[in-house]
Amino acid sequence: MVIWGNYFDYMDNVMFELKDVYFSYLGKFPALCGINIRINQGQKISIIGANGTGKSTFLQILDGLIFADKGVLSFCGQQLNEKIFNAVKFSQEFRRKVGFIFQNPDVQLFCPTVKEDIVFGPLQLGFAKDQIQRRLEKLVTTLNIKELLDRSVQQLSIGEKRKIAIASTLIIDPQVLILDEPTAGLDPLTTRQIIDLLIEENNSGKTIITATHDLHIVEEISDIVYVFGVDKKIVKFGQADNILNDTALLTANNLVHIHSHKHKDKVHIHPHVHLDHHVDEH
Repeated sequence: MVIWGNYFDYMDNVMFELKDVYFSYLGKFPALCGINIRINQGQKISIIGANGTGKSTFLQILDGLIFADKGVLSFCGQQLNEKIFNAVKFSQEFRRKVGFIFQNPDVQLFCPTVKEDIVFGPLQLGFAKDQIQRRLEKLVTTLNIKELLDRSVQQLSIGEKRKIAIASTLIIDPQVLILDEPTAGLDPLTTRQIIDLLIEENNSGKTIITATHDLHIVEEISDIVYVFGVDKKIVKFGQADNILNDTALLTANNLVHIHSHKHKDKVHIHPHVHLDHHVDEH
C-alpha cells in the first residue's frame, strides 16, 4: 500500500486482513478468539453462526467502531487502531471507503426527515452539494423511496427504515459495504430488492461483507462463507454451496434445527434451515 494524497491506494487486492484477532467485552467476556481472515477487493463474504458467536463484534471491528485486544487488523495494508482514527484526515478517508449498515436501522437514523438522514453522511464528509443531489436522485429511483423523503423516520415500517439506512450508506459510494442482518424481519419483496441491490453493487466492484442468520440468501450474496462457532472462532470456511450442503456442520453450529411431525401415526424427523431472524447481541 502507498499513502499519498489519500490514505489508501490499492497496490494489491487485499482490503481487510485480520491476524490472530481477539476481543472481549469488559476484559472478561470473550467475543472473538483468534480470528484470521483475508478479504479481497470485490469479494462477497458472508459470516454465519448462532447467536453470541461474535458476528456483530467482527463487523464492528472491521468498521473501526471497536478495537481488538490482541492481534492485527489492516485495511489496504494500513494497520487500524484507535490512535490512527484520531487523525481527522484518516478517519474521513476511511469513512468514505467503508460503509456500515447496522442491524437496527434506528441506530443510524436520527434526523427529522428521511431526506436529511440520507444526505447527512456525505455533508459531514465534505461532498459537494451537487454531487450529493445527483446521488440522492439515483438512490430515490433505485430504492423507490420518493414518497418517503419528507416523512419522519419514526413513521416508517422496518423495511422502509432499512431501505433508508442502506441509502444513507450508499450515497457515500463506499468501496466496502458491511451489513449486519440486512434482511432481518423483512417481507419477501423487500428482501429480494435488497439482495438485488447488493449484487448490483458487487458487480460494480464493491466488496460486500454480510453477517446473517438467513441461510436462504447466503448463496446469492457470497463467494466465501465463514462459520463462527460458540468458541468464538472460525469453525470452517469455503464456497457457499459447500458450506450450505454440509448439514452436519450446520446442525452442530445451531444453524439448522430438528423438526418433527406426525404422519399416519408415525413421527418423522427432518433438519430445517433456520427461517427466523434473531438479534445477535455480540
